Amino acid sequence: MGKLAITVMMMNNEVTIDPWGSSQSTDYSRIIEQFGLSSMDGVSIPSPSRLHRRGIVFAHRDLDVILESKRMDNPFGVLTGLMPSGKMHLGHSMVIDQVRWFQQQGGDVTIAVADLESTATRGISLAEGRRIAAEEYVSNYAALGLDPDKTSVYFQSQRSVVQRLGFQLGKRTNLSELEAIYGFDGSTNLAHVQAPLVQAGDILHPQLDEYGGLRPIVVPVGVDQDPHLRLTRGLAAKTNWFNVNDAKMGLQIGVSIQDDNSAVMGVESNGRVNKDRQKEIFAMIVDAISSLGFSDIMSNPKHGTVNVPSATSRDKVSIRMALLTLERKLGGMGLLAPSSTYHRFAVGMTGDKMSSSKPKTTLFLSDDAATAEKKIKKSFSGGQPTIEEHRRLGGDPDKDVAYQYMMYFFEEDDSYLAEINQGYRSGKILAGEMKQLCIERATDWLTELSEKRDETAHLVENFFD
Repeated sequence: MGKLAITVMMMNNEVTIDPWGSSQSTDYSRIIEQFGLSSMDGVSIPSPSRLHRRGIVFAHRDLDVILESKRMDNPFGVLTGLMPSGKMHLGHSMVIDQVRWFQQQGGDVTIAVADLESTATRGISLAEGRRIAAEEYVSNYAALGLDPDKTSVYFQSQRSVVQRLGFQLGKRTNLSELEAIYGFDGSTNLAHVQAPLVQAGDILHPQLDEYGGLRPIVVPVGVDQDPHLRLTRGLAAKTNWFNVNDAKMGLQIGVSIQDDNSAVMGVESNGRVNKDRQKEIFAMIVDAISSLGFSDIMSNPKHGTVNVPSATSRDKVSIRMALLTLERKLGGMGLLAPSSTYHRFAVGMTGDKMSSSKPKTTLFLSDDAATAEKKIKKSFSGGQPTIEEHRRLGGDPDKDVAYQYMMYFFEEDDSYLAEINQGYRSGKILAGEMKQLCIERATDWLTELSEKRDETAHLVENFFD
């Protein structure tokens, strides 16, 4: 959830996303269109962060659910994860920037340490995984401003409910669906197949009563992670006993008869419907919706529907939450599909992807000023081959790593960023000068982060359950 990369292959004019791939694409418009994401264009973000203002967070799924919860002062949660297998780099900090923003808006934060996955895929012991999580990641989370009182960090190996939930959800899918989403085939090992189901358990379990109860959960990720969100959203929807859909007028609630709820819904073992029980269920639906203030409710048990003509799309969230609460009372799982936001990829120092296993591609949060300076000086440039050509033709800040790092990580002032962008394009600012600006900002940023790590070191243990 936030550390892997994207592989994009063009086949029959389609984009295929592989969350375990090693390359990446910036064809974000195509990705939005093909995978049904919603653009951030026109979304009203309260107190937008640097990543929002600059379009780095570019797409979402059901972010309106989270924003409505904030508007109504209702609880919501944030979920992210870490793989304890290496050093934390700038790309990881971008996820935490988003998590912190959601926390500032009122969300509680849950962070999964994928120590089981790290053991299975990287050969890292559970004890070593816990050390890396605390010393390399959580220490930086504290320094980056997460509130330990509103943040819960847990280890997969110690939260058995995640595995149990993954097993339960596994009954709602099959190998064909996993093949379609992930590209699995006959050579895929079973641990790899199981991993997405465990991640689904990670994403959905904060809604369980013992971990905060039913509330919307948002997962900020790179677009490479969308397969996990698509799978999890689909699995959550398949568990739902009641569905809320648009109708010609208002909204319509439908009842989903499933193997595990047929008796509750009044379907007897011989297939006959107990009409008295059916009426009871529909009366409960009407009561749940009436409690929200609707009075024009039309119940039709014979057709298995309830219509609310006066309800609008904005009412979907409250109606869905009321029905999920009812579902839980009746014995169902009552899971809400997670929301998600998607950020663009920050290019690596060499012009390729950032990777913890390739130190030259990124700045690590533990790098000192001298190391940062050396890496930035060698970073991929958007400048021209000669000073004369650069003065005449200008540089390309969209390809220049130093400028990109200023935009993504180090420069908060939008006006100044626009100024140096124009200066670089016009040839007024040279490639070496842009790198020097980045070095100065990066040095200040890393120095301040190091100081904050020392100041917040005593808080690290407070993040863990």
